[in-house]
Amino acid sequence: MNSVQLSKRLSAVAEFVPNNQVTADIGSDHAYLPCYLVLAKKTVKAIAGEINEGPFQAAKKQVEKNGLQHVISVRKGDGLSVLQKDEATCITIAGMGGSLIKTILEEGKEKLGKVERLVLQPNIHAIEVRKWLIDNGWELEGETILEESGKIYEVLSAKRGNAMKPYEALPFEAALLMGPFLLKEKNNVFLKKWKHELSHRKDILRQLEQSNGNEQLMQKKEEIKKVIEIIEEVIK
Repeated sequence: MNSVQLSKRLSAVAEFVPNNQVTADIGSDHAYLPCYLVLAKKTVKAIAGEINEGPFQAAKKQVEKNGLQHVISVRKGDGLSVLQKDEATCITIAGMGGSLIKTILEEGKEKLGKVERLVLQPNIHAIEVRKWLIDNGWELEGETILEESGKIYEVLSAKRGNAMKPYEALPFEAALLMGPFLLKEKNNVFLKKWKHELSHRKDILRQLEQSNGNEQLMQKKEEIKKVIEIIEEVIK
């Protein structure tokens, strides 16, 4: 039995990690995920990267507690800078905003040479991650959406391939915003999320309508109206 118990969110990330990987977990916090993956024999070697001193020390302690120092290297540094070139075959980044995940991937492109799988869990702005994947030739091969402790999370898994393939036969803007696999499934958590997002955006639009409009404000209103239309079309 695995001595490391993952949250529902991190369990969903772990599910997407293929077997026999060298996995780099960026922003690893307490290194729960790499410890779990090694103990579950999904990963043969792991790197836990953490930029902040507190979580870095917590990760080291967790690895030592599980006696995994020989297979998990805990490193302090920013993003993919903790990796050697061609060192990792799978990269997991969980618990950050989509824009930060995108920046980490963009700034660490030269470290992705041998990477076969990206498993990404943006807390917000998943659209930014999907755009980056398309722009850089990574094909989404699965997505999941889940709720834990009152928060909704999306997990994206991508491999090198035809980046546009998952979007075929789907309304592109909706699939980019909501996720092509999630859009096809439309489960209860998905519907809950987008009903909330629709209500939130309508509230913002109402507030903007009461403001005196300069050109920038007008543009913002049009962008929000467009997103509202996309959401309404999907969940009507």
